[in-house]
Amino acid sequence: MNHDLFGVSPTLLRAPSWLGRDVAEEIQLPLMPGDYKVIPGDDRWTVTCLKTGETIYRGIEPVEVLRGPAPF
Repeated sequence: MNHDLFGVSPTLLRAPSWLGRDVAEEIQLPLMPGDYKVIPGDDRWTVTCLKTGETIYRGIEPVEVLRGPAPF
């Protein structure tokens, strides 16, 4: 498959929003889902980039890193 022609689904960080219980916020990430580690905590969850060690997210749970449904 030619990814340049069809595009590649984005990696998304999906986290709760302050707007309400049933609202999620999605942030596009530059690397593949496997390049990130989600670390549950007692009061805050953390997402780190395995390639750089950078903390991408630290906040309320639940949070997940996933492949988006379609290219943007």
